[in-house]
Amino acid sequence: MTVRRLNADQWELVAPVTYRGQIDVWTVPEGFVTDFASVPPAAVWLIPRTGDYTLAAVLHDWLCGPGIRGGLIHPVDCDGVFRRVLRELGVPTLRRWLMWAGVRWSATTQAHRRPGWWSTAPALIALSIAALPILVPAGLGVLLGLGLYRVAERLASGIHASR
Repeated sequence: MTVRRLNADQWELVAPVTYRGQIDVWTVPEGFVTDFASVPPAAVWLIPRTGDYTLAAVLHDWLCGPGIRGGLIHPVDCDGVFRRVLRELGVPTLRRWLMWAGVRWSATTQAHRRPGWWSTAPALIALSIAALPILVPAGLGVLLGLGLYRVAERLASGIHASR
């Protein structure tokens, strides 16, 4: 996959990317803009923005936008394809299901991705509750650390600016 950096969070495909899975073949066109894995800062310790799942993340970004809007795929199927591609790429089971839960929860924030959300809610809620003991303490620690870092950075910037 060849990309060109647009800014700190976005990358543009320089050439088309094709995923040939066990069931489907999908091609993400040249020029498509992605952020790779859309992971909240508190969870990057567990799932970095890139990894063995990068191709799945780029494909999912495309399916969530042009794929759904173009009528190529239903939002629930989009996230299901994402989970299947993660499996086909060899992403470990727990990480795969946590990533699926993340994209299913994020579907609630985007109107075009909400249709069918409730059909997956029971599994999503059960998985989320099971993951809480692992994710919450570590996530809170990361958020605290990021907050302290921001304070330290502001202090350092203020000292540097006064010189």
